[in-house]
Amino acid sequence: MSEKLAEITPTAVAASESSPQSAPETPSRGQILLCRVQTAVLIWAVFLAGWNDGTLGPLIPRIQKVYHLGYLVVALLFVFQALVRVPGSYLTVSFRTKIGFDYRRNHDYIFYTENRFRKGPCFQVVGYSLQAAALPYPVFAFASVLNGIGVSILDAQANGYVASIARSPEARMGYTQAAYGAGIFAAPLVSTQFAQQHHWSFHYLVSLGITLSNILLLTLVFHAKPQNECLAQLGQTGVSAGFSRRSHMRQMFSLSAVHLMALFLFVHVGVGVTNSGWTVTYMLNVRGGGASAGYIAAGYAGGVVLGRIALIPLNKLVGESRIVYIYGLVAIGLQLVVWLVPSLIGGAVAIAFGGLVSGPIYPLALNRAAKLFPPWLLTATMSWMAAMATVGGAVVPFIAGAISSRVGIKSIQPVIVAGMALMLVLWTIVPKHLEPPRRNQQTSESPSSPRS
Repeated sequence: MSEKLAEITPTAVAASESSPQSAPETPSRGQILLCRVQTAVLIWAVFLAGWNDGTLGPLIPRIQKVYHLGYLVVALLFVFQALVRVPGSYLTVSFRTKIGFDYRRNHDYIFYTENRFRKGPCFQVVGYSLQAAALPYPVFAFASVLNGIGVSILDAQANGYVASIARSPEARMGYTQAAYGAGIFAAPLVSTQFAQQHHWSFHYLVSLGITLSNILLLTLVFHAKPQNECLAQLGQTGVSAGFSRRSHMRQMFSLSAVHLMALFLFVHVGVGVTNSGWTVTYMLNVRGGGASAGYIAAGYAGGVVLGRIALIPLNKLVGESRIVYIYGLVAIGLQLVVWLVPSLIGGAVAIAFGGLVSGPIYPLALNRAAKLFPPWLLTATMSWMAAMATVGGAVVPFIAGAISSRVGIKSIQPVIVAGMALMLVLWTIVPKHLEPPRRNQQTSESPSSPRS
């Protein structure tokens, strides 16, 4: 029966194996310009996500002093910002499930997605306003939760839309993720200055200003139109959803590829955060670095940003599957230099180049997801993968720190190398194509057959 809950149909899977939306042969100049404007606005939105995640570190000593907190309590701010990405992911899927489909009399679902870019920044407007006022710590921590939810929604919506643009999706995703790295790189430079001031919390007024500019630009460019309507302005055709009434959440979690990709990003981001964070402590205690060792983390972040932009041509030349193995092996080699070569300068250079080759892996994984999952699940899967990646960025460094507390800081490097090796193993089992469910194969066309 047509109303019976069913899996994603092979026809829909076949549609997802091509580009998410169909692009015209020769777009007009106006369409090309609009596409660039939309991409630029979303790049600025993702910059805000990176800015939010990179803000807290330099402010920690001042927050401890103002609120009289120990390391454990203040560290909960990082945990809160990471763990709330999971409910943020649920809200992203929930928004799409409630408003994302038009049910017609013939029991067919016409796919469209309403842009909800402004919902995320609205959470952050409230959060940054509370933090700028330097209210009591429980309120400050609650504001951090609001910011985490807002970033989760904004990041997933922006990445999902960029992945849906048919023209040059790999390059656009690379630029978008480079903006996230730029935000992580820039935010500490500003928050460090405010940490020395009497009104230290006024740093969040800068964050609030960036958020308000995001809301303004998103409103001017997208006008709260449905996603298909915005893409139609670029000359791309819409997508008809070839599946039943099954909810986005159930469809998404029924795909094993979603969990494999999420686990891959969990390990990748976790290893990266561990590398950029704990390696500074390693250099201080093991290699005898001074106060300037803190710049090693900035070198890693700068390498990530540069790699996501400068290595785009190489990614296209080699191919996303093989290049991830190359980057992973090179990163392991550089980490062995940090571990085994007793040189502070050599280790710092190796860390920076490690960021360079690790940077493109995240956008390459998102490009794989854009080709792997059906268009109507793209934002939902992006949200879930980003949530798991952020949780990995909290859990893996915590595990590494727990091991170091027992056996010493020297254990950090073998933990990082083991995480990089595990990441490559996971990449080998992430599928390249979404296999159609067998129950529908006898009634639907094969994904490899020509579509009528």
